[in-house]
Amino acid sequence: MLYPDSFEQKLGFDKIRDLLREACLSPLGQSYVDKIRFSDNFQLIDKMLRQVAEFKTIVQYEPEFPASNYLDIRPQLSKIRIEGMMLTEAEFFDLKLTLRTIQQCLRFLADKDKETYPYLTELADSITVDKKLTDAIERVIDDRGHVRDSASPELASIRRRIITEQAGLRKKMESIMKNARQQGWMPDDISLTIRNGRVVIPISSEHKRRLKGFIHDESSTGQTVFIEPAEVFDTNNEIRELEYEERREVARILRELTDIARPFLPELQRATTFLGLIDFIRAKAKLAVQIDADMPKLVNQPLVDWLQARHPLLHLSFQKQGKKVVPLTLLLDASQRILIISGPNAGGKSVALKTIGLLQYMLQSGLLIPVIEGSTAGIFQNLFIDIGDEQSLENDLSTYSSHLTSMKAFVTLSNRKTLFLIDEFGTGTEPGLGGAIAEAILEELTKSGAYGVINTHYTNLKLFADKTAGLVNGAMRFDGEHLEPLYELEIGRPGSSFAFEIASKIGLPKAVIDRAKEKLGSQQVNLEKLLKELDIEKRVFAEKNLEIGINQRKLAQQLAETTALKTRLDNDQKRLLNEAKQKAKALVAEANQRIENTIREIKENKADRDTTRLVRQELEQFEKKELKTDTLVDEPTPNRTESEEYLPDNSAIGVGSFVRIKGQTTIGEVLALRGKDAEIRIGDLKSTVKLNRLEKVSRKVYKEAVGESSRPRVQGIDLNEKMMNFSFNLDIRGKRGEEALVELDSFINNGLMLGYPELRIVHGKGDGILRTLVRNHLRTFPQVASLQDEHADRGGAGVTVVRMK
Repeated sequence: MLYPDSFEQKLGFDKIRDLLREACLSPLGQSYVDKIRFSDNFQLIDKMLRQVAEFKTIVQYEPEFPASNYLDIRPQLSKIRIEGMMLTEAEFFDLKLTLRTIQQCLRFLADKDKETYPYLTELADSITVDKKLTDAIERVIDDRGHVRDSASPELASIRRRIITEQAGLRKKMESIMKNARQQGWMPDDISLTIRNGRVVIPISSEHKRRLKGFIHDESSTGQTVFIEPAEVFDTNNEIRELEYEERREVARILRELTDIARPFLPELQRATTFLGLIDFIRAKAKLAVQIDADMPKLVNQPLVDWLQARHPLLHLSFQKQGKKVVPLTLLLDASQRILIISGPNAGGKSVALKTIGLLQYMLQSGLLIPVIEGSTAGIFQNLFIDIGDEQSLENDLSTYSSHLTSMKAFVTLSNRKTLFLIDEFGTGTEPGLGGAIAEAILEELTKSGAYGVINTHYTNLKLFADKTAGLVNGAMRFDGEHLEPLYELEIGRPGSSFAFEIASKIGLPKAVIDRAKEKLGSQQVNLEKLLKELDIEKRVFAEKNLEIGINQRKLAQQLAETTALKTRLDNDQKRLLNEAKQKAKALVAEANQRIENTIREIKENKADRDTTRLVRQELEQFEKKELKTDTLVDEPTPNRTESEEYLPDNSAIGVGSFVRIKGQTTIGEVLALRGKDAEIRIGDLKSTVKLNRLEKVSRKVYKEAVGESSRPRVQGIDLNEKMMNFSFNLDIRGKRGEEALVELDSFINNGLMLGYPELRIVHGKGDGILRTLVRNHLRTFPQVASLQDEHADRGGAGVTVVRMK
């Protein structure tokens, strides 16, 4: 049930109908737009929404779906039904194009898997277009909409004779016209023309008596007459008779074709209905793309759980102006059924109310609504609204009387499956009385179990909501410092009207404002002041929380880098030890084998001295050769004193300078400067050292100390540098799919190599195409543990947070 009768006009759904009509391709689809009705049938709503969701995918990604020749052939079908009636060439041509479009739609759905578009495929299952009928029409009607010459032998013969006669006629006429030009009866630049269906010659009026024939017409100035020469009377008559014969034969053919089509009338009517539905669903899908709408999760119970809902008409208006609508996030469930919204005037309360009403009505009328993924929507049996006023001179209703009339209907008809929306609850009469009556009505609505949203300025209603189960306060956020509305709904606390602050901003005298505060009383003034201060403090703490969140992410990044570096060093150490142990084990095994062989040979030769001596010599040679340790060779140093070798260079240290650490003999090269720190390379190792601990030395000393010229340089991956340059945040907005996936692969691989537990990918919201592409690709990585939207304050659905296993 809907209340009042002007429900659609109050919420603006009549404009949604207009947008749908514009999106339809034919009157077939437009007729369904006029039939849109509110429904509480869960299965029907779910089916309609899924059909639109499937067609939205087709509109976005399937350009080959037919989008032309959605013609209204219902008048033709009405004529076919009547025995003896005949469709014209133009009507059969429209029928031919329409049947071709229907066949293309059916072919498109048949070529897809049933799982791709199951609800649209189900819609097409009972539709057929008999090939006998289409072949019969194709044999008769050509692609220009005319009856083919080959439609019958008689027609082909008649048209050949017409062509022959016309050729002979033109030959005679050209001969007569040539003679008339030579005689000067007509200008040279004038040619043959047609009057009353007969070929005539234009002759100057003063020479009209010189040419025998029948005058059919004259020019508007009277300077020229159009004469049919007597010599061609018979030929023209013959052509005219042949044309009559042709017309009779065409009529006979079309009548026969109409008789052929008549048995297929039920099938044609079903196919026409299907085409109208396809046009209608396509229009709904195009509107969904236009307003960035999606299908929420649908449940068969009263519930409103919307994320970032937007008013569709406001969205379109702002889109033209290059602005964005502030979205609305709302939850109405069994624990908080009624929301009391308060806040300053022009803060967005009425827009929020209309957004809720319009989106719920659109949803239960089979239209997708502009909310984001993760939203859940329920079904209500009744939608009641009280927005604006219904004052009437005829019915002697004032503004307040009209509100009370609506409240009477609300209290009487509301139940647990009702959603009511009330704007400016209780206004229109003396505030004290109005507030008391409003609170009493609210008590009754609460007892009914109904769901609803109420806009008000009354403090007693805010207090009632705060202490009553099932009710919750909400506020339209307001910048108390700059006195500007933020148009954001915040649930959980009441809002201030900021009446005194707004009065000060527009320049009302301070004395007047102070006097008003005195009249109001300190308790109410303090409450308003407290609400204002609370709003300002909440904004400050929200900014602090955001800053803390960023710092925590940086700390987590640094911890991840340190953990990855430690893990790498531990692994390197273990690998070196393992290799050394393996080599030692091999040498010990070989030594044991040789000792055993030596003992066996001594025993076999029964302690023969010469043989024993030879065996012992072989064992000693193995020991000297295989088990001998290599002696480290001291590097040669030039003959100069220590003070000469490390004579400091007095110039400033820069990138590329050669330095030594004070108090040590180690020499390195400066790779980078970062404030008071320097990154230096000592051999194959890199380290960060304070600048005040370094001394600069010459290149010559450096080369002689480390032997740079004779030592090959090893190339490899510098994990330290990778960690310093790597960001856990990847921005791929504006990139094409293929380009974005290449960057994404590189980003994930680097994150895995460096051991990052969490990564962020910024892809934007838009139509959700890039987001879907990115998330589907990320699911192919076995190392990815989970994907989720970022917090609403830090990007929401426009950012994917990736957690690694």
